[in-house]
Amino acid sequence: MKKKTAMGLMAPLFVAAGTMGAAEKLYKFAFHRVDEVPETSAEKQKYADQYYHYVNWLKTQPTRNWEIEASDRPLKLSATYIPAAEETTDTVIVAHGYKGNGETMANYANMFHELGFNVLLPDDRAHGHSSGEYISFGWLDRLDYQNWIQRVIQETGVDARIVLFGVSMGGATMEMLSGEPLPEQVRCIIADCGYSNIDDEMSYLLKKTFHLPKYPFLPAVSAINIYRQGFNLKKVSSVNQLRHNYRPILFIHGEKDAYVPLNMVEANFDATRGPKEKWIVKNATHAESFWIDPADYQDHVARFIQRNLTYRLQ
Repeated sequence: MKKKTAMGLMAPLFVAAGTMGAAEKLYKFAFHRVDEVPETSAEKQKYADQYYHYVNWLKTQPTRNWEIEASDRPLKLSATYIPAAEETTDTVIVAHGYKGNGETMANYANMFHELGFNVLLPDDRAHGHSSGEYISFGWLDRLDYQNWIQRVIQETGVDARIVLFGVSMGGATMEMLSGEPLPEQVRCIIADCGYSNIDDEMSYLLKKTFHLPKYPFLPAVSAINIYRQGFNLKKVSSVNQLRHNYRPILFIHGEKDAYVPLNMVEANFDATRGPKEKWIVKNATHAESFWIDPADYQDHVARFIQRNLTYRLQ
């Protein structure tokens, strides 16, 4: 009887240990930095030649390397700056996706370069040439982008006009940045397939990818993250940040996005307080909207910027 009682008392400890062990593996998979960009999905392999065409273009440009300190800890952050062909004070800051880097945004850099902008391609913390051990899914990065904005103003002058642009995690990063104090030089924002909040996104992917429930795994992962990075995953919310945004924003989302569900762009769109536009790209999967029709994508982006580059908060 005593043995059975002891085993009964110990059972929850075994369960807890198993949960934390699984959570640690999930955390390592999702949050630890990677030094090589993972291969793209099979559905996007058909764009490989086009992608490398843009990467090769980037390597021929007269780029400059910029560095800043992270906002909250001693980390060196790196970015590639591409000056426009003709001198201008107009700059687009481009935020990359999960486990990517600035170079993976070469196609967007080319697009904005063709539109006459300077382009800044940061590597987020724990990505590319930037230091850092853990990925923050945009939450801490949003504060780093405040520093990148100041660096652009320092480079181009107080007459700078800045567009914020991001895709996937980068889109969410810019959405979360929108809720922070920003200088008047930031005129508008474009967010392509950004998630509404990391709690819902990870719950969705836990079920879709690993066939695991939200509880108890996501709270356990969050507990690890509080210890490692200092914030609860429930804080990581584009929706909450967008409620403080009054700048014009264009939301782009693929109609068939199975990675960031379409309902997330609806939540983000409803949350923002400023002028807003939404473009759902027919038949596009996650982060595929550009590749479906690059010329059409550029046209949509260019017209939005043209309408809003002179926008000033009242």
